[in-house]
This record gives sequence, C-alpha cells and structure tokens, in this order.
Amino acid sequence: MTVFDDQKQALEQHEFMMGVSRGRLAVSLDMLTDALVLVGQHGVYCTSARNLNKPALDLEYVLGQINGAKELIGSVMEQLRIEREMKEKI
Repeated sequence: MTVFDDQKQALEQHEFMMGVSRGRLAVSLDMLTDALVLVGQHGVYCTSARNLNKPALDLEYVLGQINGAKELIGSVMEQLRIEREMKEKI
C-alpha cells in the first residue's frame, strides 16, 4: 500500500481545499506531526542514561529531524501561498 492509498481521504480533502502541491505538503505535515507525537511518547519511557529528564540521544535526534522537516515544509507552503497571491494580483 502506498501513501496515496493510505492517506487517500486526507489527500483528497486537502488537495481540494489548497491545491495539489499545498495539499500534499499539508498532509505531509500532519503525518510528521503524528510521528513526532509517537516518538515523543516513546521518549518518556526511553530516557537518557546521563539525564533522566531528556530522551535518549537517538530519539532526541529523530525529534530534531522531524521538527526540521516540518519547518521546511511549512516554509515551502508559505512560499507557494505568496507566489499564488502575487499571481492573483497580476
């Protein structure tokens, strides 16, 4: 099963509301957020041996990478919105 099958309903809804590119990016953000929540929950049980108040280093890295990916996707969505608005003004 592909992501297009697995996320069919969400993709259809977001693509209809935002267009294909922004809709797919929005669904990607939702998927990354879900992964971030699951990794964060896992981090509660898998703490660092050095500091019990922090997640293990591998989980900390994964959390950072997911947050970074979300930030990049958000910036692309914002750029697409600005470009669309500029075209509408012309």
